[in-house]
Amino acid sequence: MRAAQIRRHLGAMNQPKALPVTGTQKGLLGGVNLLSAESISPQPGPQSQSEKPPLNLEFSPRDYVTYLLSIDAEIEHCLMVQYLYAAYSLGGPQVPEAYRDAVRNWQEVILGIAKEEMGHLISVQNSLRLIGAPLHMEREDYPWDGPFYPFPFALEPLTLDSLAKYVFAESPVDWEGGALGDEIRARVHAHVDDPHQVAVLFNTLIPLVQDPDYLPDYVFQANTYPSQANWAEWGRGYQGGNRGNSTGQPRQTPDVLVVPQTCRDDMVSALQAIAFQGEATTGSSKSHFVRFLTIYIEMREALEQEILSANEWSAARPAEYTADGWQQLQPASKSVLGGAAFAPWSPSRKVAVNPYVSLNTELEPEQDGGTTTRITHPESVLWAQLHNVRYRMLLTYLIHSFTLFGGLNAAGAITPRGAIVNGTFGEMYNLRAISEILMQSPVSATNPAAGFAGPPFQMPYTLNSPFGEANRWRGHLDLLTAAQNLVEALLLIAPPSRHTYLASMCEADKNMRELALRILSGSIDTALL
Repeated sequence: MRAAQIRRHLGAMNQPKALPVTGTQKGLLGGVNLLSAESISPQPGPQSQSEKPPLNLEFSPRDYVTYLLSIDAEIEHCLMVQYLYAAYSLGGPQVPEAYRDAVRNWQEVILGIAKEEMGHLISVQNSLRLIGAPLHMEREDYPWDGPFYPFPFALEPLTLDSLAKYVFAESPVDWEGGALGDEIRARVHAHVDDPHQVAVLFNTLIPLVQDPDYLPDYVFQANTYPSQANWAEWGRGYQGGNRGNSTGQPRQTPDVLVVPQTCRDDMVSALQAIAFQGEATTGSSKSHFVRFLTIYIEMREALEQEILSANEWSAARPAEYTADGWQQLQPASKSVLGGAAFAPWSPSRKVAVNPYVSLNTELEPEQDGGTTTRITHPESVLWAQLHNVRYRMLLTYLIHSFTLFGGLNAAGAITPRGAIVNGTFGEMYNLRAISEILMQSPVSATNPAAGFAGPPFQMPYTLNSPFGEANRWRGHLDLLTAAQNLVEALLLIAPPSRHTYLASMCEADKNMRELALRILSGSIDTALL
């Protein structure tokens, strides 16, 4: 959705129960505002307008829940991409030897959070599927901001300022945080006029789903279960701390949530679990809030030699956390790493902010006061375009998976559903590999000092699924052809050290192309579709 499309329905943000409900509905709970002449046409005056905003009658209850789930899907999608970009930016020769292990650990922690955001995005698609609503994988390109969204979308290297935004976005609604909280909010407000916390959306959405007088039982379609994503297919062993990161650290990480749903209780539990993983102030697993706050403290100490005192950490304790439990989470000081020879340094490479590629040199993305960086170096442009194509392939595979039935029995490598799931994971690996190349590739064709390009994550012109199974596979063939064209162009100008990766990508694409052609020829049992 475009921000204007969200803002048009903003009246729902403050009084969500009042908006879709009319006086003709039966069995309403006490306190629900009904349709009335006053609610349609409130009396003029500042006080009356603030207490009784005009009703927006364009929604039904199910439609309004769909609207909120779609916003949540965009938020999960945007956070995932921003966290990936921030994590990929970390490292490089400018990082002092003494800090390289710490920086690699920050990178793995943030990549882990991004994987969990991917699980949230998939689980929200399950919720949409459960109530018979369209899937929502869209998001706006940058600069983009909208109601409920924590802060304007931006692909930027990890700094204390960007990290402060992540801490604030994932924090509990009532978190004060003492002096540390004040410092983080000051950093956020220096760049964002009206920041939000993700929890605000869940606090609005979950009570509506829980209320049978608002969302009736017949809305929930248990027969969609076979086509929903489940942990057995998508978890890939990421359970009990077995995240499979490249460095083996951190050893214990929360599970990636992929939650299929059959009823109201399932959907409520899924949404509560997503919210809990983000902002939780209790429990044995560290929430996104706690992990980002820990990195913020460690990075601040490493960059500014400012050590957090025990009193400051105690004052930062969220209200629901026990004092003992909070004390155990305080990051250990690593001040010995700085020493007398300390000099300013950056944990991130000098990468572009909001990088993009465009064939029209006269066309710039909508600025809206934000920074964008056009990639102009010839090889980097090709890698960025290949990144955009693979990003579209990932989203297209993911959408396709929700139309294929079969469950575990069809999760093998040669079934359509298994191939689509495997293809999605393959594109995750491709996006990481290409992102790492772009993080070390020049952004400018003429200015070597301009820094590195970075992955653009630009949205395709459409993510609509074609009519019919055959056309979906023809769409995959189209994207494989586009990828092949870019690979062939890269082989002409990329250094030989990158040819091995391009060759392996070609081999995997060849296998997927052959499978698509087999399906289109009718040699796959249609019962597996």
